[in-house]
Amino acid sequence: MEILLGGILLGGTYALIAMGLQLQYGVARIMNLANGEVLVAGSFGALWLFTGAQINPILAIVLLAPAAYILNYFIYLIFLRPLVRRAKSEGQLEVDSILSTFGISFIFIGLLHAIFGGEYFNYEYLEIPFEIFGQAYGVNRIIAFVGAAILAALLYIWLTHTRSGLRLRAVSVTPSSARLVGIDVERTSAMAFALGGAVTAAGGSLISMFDTFDASIGVVFTMKALIIVILGGVKEIRGTIVAAFILGFAETAVATLIDPGLTLAAAFLLFILVLLFRPQGLFGRQSS
Repeated sequence: MEILLGGILLGGTYALIAMGLQLQYGVARIMNLANGEVLVAGSFGALWLFTGAQINPILAIVLLAPAAYILNYFIYLIFLRPLVRRAKSEGQLEVDSILSTFGISFIFIGLLHAIFGGEYFNYEYLEIPFEIFGQAYGVNRIIAFVGAAILAALLYIWLTHTRSGLRLRAVSVTPSSARLVGIDVERTSAMAFALGGAVTAAGGSLISMFDTFDASIGVVFTMKALIIVILGGVKEIRGTIVAAFILGFAETAVATLIDPGLTLAAAFLLFILVLLFRPQGLFGRQSS
């Protein structure tokens, strides 16, 4: 039961983080290696708002998500749109975006180090034990899960039941066909990239309630989000959600039964197995 509940709490938070990268990679076709740094920036933003203005991390999302949207929109326009326009194939765009966002990630790290320094940060917010089936969990972790679940559900409903969400899904499937029905693919891709950054920053605000973070930890979150997106299928939002819970259960099981230090190794082992035996992901379709 401990593994089950722990996996659910962890997986729900992972789902929100990975949905941000899924929008950027699955729709805009940008493999964003700076995704984790945006999450860490969201965590620092929540820390600053909580300690400086006594704004709790849930309400901080109302400020952080729009700020992250605007920031990521301009990152796309300035640094990534030129790559999209010159790319002669999807493969070339993927390689160019990896190199570009790898550099952007170091810009983020440098700025965060300059502003906050290199030490670790955390803060106390609702660190109150709450028993579920005899096992104590922090109220802050439970609230983070509930917040992530609500945001993920709202994003899923928007993507599947609105015209603007339908445009994003159309571009994700076939950009060339989307153009034929009057969809502005470039503008939609920019919106998807910006929205992915906003979702990721919201996840950073939630994670900051119970996790310790520093300016350099973003790469860990980037890799976990990438594992989840590949595991679920790049263009499958439902697959991303399911894969997040699979990773949450796997990490919780390894931490409980073997050693907490092996959780990252277990995540990468799962990633390698998927690449070897199901490269299109659990819910992706085999390319013809």
